[in-house]
Amino acid sequence: MRRNEPLMDRLPEAMIYQDHGCDIHTSCLSCPLPQCRYDDPGWIQRTGRGQRDAEMLKLRATQELPVHELASRFGISTRTVHRILSRAEPELQAMVS
Repeated sequence: MRRNEPLMDRLPEAMIYQDHGCDIHTSCLSCPLPQCRYDDPGWIQRTGRGQRDAEMLKLRATQELPVHELASRFGISTRTVHRILSRAEPELQAMVS
């Protein structure tokens, strides 16, 4: 390369880009997610935990399952079940009153 020659522009338009997607969707450009899983890696896990927690609270309220049964159904420790129940208790009390 000569000294006075400009460097090649490395904008995305000048690069060869293969859209392989991720384990959620096969193509980044047509992905239905509101946010890329790689922009915030914990986002997908937090969403999944929220759904798991809601299902657990529903089972606890409707079937009155004990903590150890909830833990074995969801594959988590009894301590995690207690944390979920204690976080949800103020919300549940507000709904009752």
